[in-house]
Amino acid sequence: MTSKELASAIHSILGAEEHINRIYHCMTRLRLVFDQEDSAADTERRKKVEALDGVIGTHSDGPELQIILGPGKAANVYDAFCALRQTEAAPKTAGESKPPFDGGRALHEKIRARNATPVKQFFRRIAGIFIPLIPAFIACGLISGILNVTLKTWPEMTASFWIQLAGIAGNVIFWSMNLFVGAQAAKAFGGTPILGGILGGLLSHPGLASVAMDGMAFTPGRGGVISVLLVAAFGAWLEQRLRRIIPEIFSLFLTPLLTFLIAGTFALLLIQPAGGLLSDLIGSSATAAVQHGGAITGFILGGAWLPMVMLGIHQTFTPIHAELLSRYGVTILLPILAMAGAGQVGASLAVYCRTKNAQLRKTISSALPVGILGVGEPLIYGVTLPLGRPFLAACIGGAFGGAVQAAFGVGAATLGISGLPLAAGTDHIAIYLLGLLTAYTAGFLACWIIGFDDPPEA
Repeated sequence: MTSKELASAIHSILGAEEHINRIYHCMTRLRLVFDQEDSAADTERRKKVEALDGVIGTHSDGPELQIILGPGKAANVYDAFCALRQTEAAPKTAGESKPPFDGGRALHEKIRARNATPVKQFFRRIAGIFIPLIPAFIACGLISGILNVTLKTWPEMTASFWIQLAGIAGNVIFWSMNLFVGAQAAKAFGGTPILGGILGGLLSHPGLASVAMDGMAFTPGRGGVISVLLVAAFGAWLEQRLRRIIPEIFSLFLTPLLTFLIAGTFALLLIQPAGGLLSDLIGSSATAAVQHGGAITGFILGGAWLPMVMLGIHQTFTPIHAELLSRYGVTILLPILAMAGAGQVGASLAVYCRTKNAQLRKTISSALPVGILGVGEPLIYGVTLPLGRPFLAACIGGAFGGAVQAAFGVGAATLGISGLPLAAGTDHIAIYLLGLLTAYTAGFLACWIIGFDDPPEA
């Protein structure tokens, strides 16, 4: 199906029958927020959506239904779906086919319900702040990675006009990150995005270095994204309360002014110092763990990442990645954690070689290419998790791959990509590829040795 046809089919199943409060998308998923949680959890409708050609799978999160489509496809289907919602002229569902292999739907639902706790929902909201920034991280990170390789190969090109311009382009996201994070955080917490943006800009303004209080100069950007998250959340909270007490006739002028003045002062005097301490703690802890623990730390993190995803606590790493990128220009955690997906590729390939189930083989053959490219949902929910032991094998593969990445201290200058594409964004491409190959091999061998119960043909 084309993106337009797929949007029409999804709209025919969901759009005309339920009131949808919000439609948006991330890198790989079309996200629909319904009036009631039961609407998103409607098993019959979800099965129909999953049966569509081009839909990798679905995931419900409270009243939100997430339709997994893959990179690029999600944005195209989103545009087409929004156009259909505006005209309410969607064609009937077309081209439905039987779903290939039960992707662990019941197990997936149990995991989702278990993870719907207030704390995990909070971290999911925090992680959601960075989702719109991921394309910028990818673009700038890949430029930086390619530039690093170029200069290592031809160091005499350092003074080149184009190389210098590329260096600036690769650094844009880090130069402007606080503004974007501030705007997204304010939006997430119910405030005006641009006010959050200028609060983030205030904390990172280079002019702060020339301003001193009691003989101590301010430090532009201190606390990184942690300080920005804190001040944006406080600013949103303050703005909401000011709107309640300021008369409407004056609200247009006084609310943004007072929000910025009060929150900005509070940020410079209290939030930024506190955020700086927290930022230092996060940065030093992460780097010390990898530097001192080496391969052991990488083995533990790489092996534990898939269970973290299952427990819903993986969201906590998103702001940590962003903070490491802000402080050091690379995150040493992402290459380690990316090995979990590589372990899944190896384990799934072993299942493909040994299974006699035609439907399962079809699922794996369609999911392996996107798995190699770093999109792991089809393999985890369609292959390794439902089969049980291959999931353990994938964890083993991720552990060995993570050990290689940590042992050599591989860093990534980007966020939001994984698998083979991440290689271009790392500072040691050859070592990263060695770790990737290690994870593939270890996952394959582990799955081949521990085996699995081959599901019968439907």
